[in-house]
Amino acid sequence: MKADRFLKRSVFPVPAERLFAWHMRPGALQRLAPPWEWVEVLEEAPPGEGSRAVFRIKAGPFRIKWTAVHSGIVPGREFIDTQLRGPFSFWRHTHRFITEDASSCSLVDEILYRQRGGPAGRMLLGGFTRKKLARMFEYRHRIIREDLASTVRKPSTIVVTGASGLIGHSLVPYLTTRGHTVTRLVRGTPLRRDEARWDPDRGSLDFSLENNDAVIHLAGEPIGTGRWSAGKKSGIISSRVRGTRLIAEQCAACKNPPATLLCASAVGFYGDRGDTLLTENDSRGHDFISGVCAAWEAAARPAIERGIRVVLMRIGVVLHPQGGALGHYLTPARLGLGGIIGSGSQYISWISIDDMIGAIEHLLFNTTVSGPLNIAAPEPARNREFVATLAGALGRPAVFSLPACLVRRAFGQMGREVLLSSTRVSAQKLVDSGYTFRHGSLDGALCYLLGRESTSD
Repeated sequence: MKADRFLKRSVFPVPAERLFAWHMRPGALQRLAPPWEWVEVLEEAPPGEGSRAVFRIKAGPFRIKWTAVHSGIVPGREFIDTQLRGPFSFWRHTHRFITEDASSCSLVDEILYRQRGGPAGRMLLGGFTRKKLARMFEYRHRIIREDLASTVRKPSTIVVTGASGLIGHSLVPYLTTRGHTVTRLVRGTPLRRDEARWDPDRGSLDFSLENNDAVIHLAGEPIGTGRWSAGKKSGIISSRVRGTRLIAEQCAACKNPPATLLCASAVGFYGDRGDTLLTENDSRGHDFISGVCAAWEAAARPAIERGIRVVLMRIGVVLHPQGGALGHYLTPARLGLGGIIGSGSQYISWISIDDMIGAIEHLLFNTTVSGPLNIAAPEPARNREFVATLAGALGRPAVFSLPACLVRRAFGQMGREVLLSSTRVSAQKLVDSGYTFRHGSLDGALCYLLGRESTSD
């Protein structure tokens, strides 16, 4: 059976050598995966003739392993990825980098493929595959353009905790494709060359922070799932305080410490404050989560006293289809079962995953910023607005609701402080520092993350 052909060509305002180099960096495969597509990278060897990439994708309820080999590498001009094992009977992806002039080039992605199942498989899945490829490569070329258009930073050595979490999973490939060298601190046995072990519970770190440029501390037990038992609450506190204290003390003990420590906190610091617009100068709330955040931030004190620039990132609700709040909302919303929670009047201070990682890189290099900083989009949304906007992006109704009494009964304290609480924070300090948002509107952010058309942004 003759192979089908897909072609996507775009012009980029950079030399071909720079665009080729971007594709050769660690993390490029993960960085190019659209947020609406579940992709798990299992192996990404340094690019070279005969090197392999192994990853899993989802096809309905199934997870399919895909192995590809790099070949035909002509530096600055071309390389080929060929499927060795995967969902197609044949797949060959040729990447071509064509010089247009001294400062621009064309990227040509050509894919030759055959569906499994012969003519019947092509008839059944051909249209679906073409649409999926068109949407995917539109995203890929857009994300490459945006990344290359942003300011080129000095390559830095960066240590990251929580690299497998919602933020870290997107942050690390973003940083490595930007040219930074990243070491991931993991709790288990290191399986990769860029991993090192740490154990906050035992106060151990098998890696020296000496002479690294920065540490990004994101680790902490998730708070938005299930009821908060006494054990769960203890774990929430200890996972944040012990980890932060260990990192801060290790930084402070260095002869040549990292210049910057970016430490995660949360807008939960302020507690349930209704419609009040909150800035970094406002006091902490009186909820359990407020106390957690206050203790979390206080644990960074050793690094501050050592003279290290510490930014306490009070992070809002990070939107990503593969997890977090949006991940929980998506399934019922796609089934037309979405609806407001409680009165729907509570504010959600949200931020898209791309702006979250963009803000982190901005803070790494903006030495004028320190102390508490709200990281959220400029326009917080009420719960009812969030639900309606998501339903609109999906083309589904949102007529159901979950009364506050049922939320309290089902989720207890977690429901009160996470699902029903209203926290409306100002992003002015982040904006004043020079950060420009990619997604300022909720509609634009959701449509981008879900691969849908938008009238915003």
